[in-house]
Amino acid sequence: MKALFLLTAIFFLTELSACALFRGTDEPMRSYVLEIAKGGDALEITKSRLMNVPDLLISPPQPAPGFESPRMAYEQVPHELQYFATSQWVDSPARMLFPLITNALETSAEWGAVIQLPSVLRRDYRLDLSQVVLVQEFTQQPSRIRLTLRAQLVTVYDPRVIGTRSFEFREAAPSEDAYGGVQAAQKTTGRFLVELKHWLQGCLQTGQPSHC
Repeated sequence: MKALFLLTAIFFLTELSACALFRGTDEPMRSYVLEIAKGGDALEITKSRLMNVPDLLISPPQPAPGFESPRMAYEQVPHELQYFATSQWVDSPARMLFPLITNALETSAEWGAVIQLPSVLRRDYRLDLSQVVLVQEFTQQPSRIRLTLRAQLVTVYDPRVIGTRSFEFREAAPSEDAYGGVQAAQKTTGRFLVELKHWLQGCLQTGQPSHC
């Protein structure tokens, strides 16, 4: 009798653990878009087409390993990457950043045409972006979104590096879930776009190879 009771208890606990492990697998997948609030940052600048300003090519941003897909990444311990089961981006973070960067620089007074690669057109400068990381860190409270990437500005006709910089931004999430991370990511992206524009301005002013 005791043996039967013990087997029944073990079976019950096993089933309970399985339910806890796979809980939420029947929930619908939620997909989120990376964007910035309209009018939130002073990115829009009236630009005169009569100005003698250079043109810019932008290479598609390249993701860091582990961030090539739309899967929404998080860390509970440093350096251990995990992914939300029922939340994802509509595209990889690097691909979602591409049009946002292009649109932000199109409204900058420093550039004439801003063109996404691939393109048959040759322009004055090219902006290369790599090692894109967008991850929610649960290693502290509140959790934070971390956005990092590396940027390099080079000339096109006489190839030389004008400037390189590694960007890193963190923003506290308003809630301890994937949607809180999405909200923090929107703010982080807006901050990055403003800083990228200022960095490129400095690179154009110096015109010499440096970290700008």
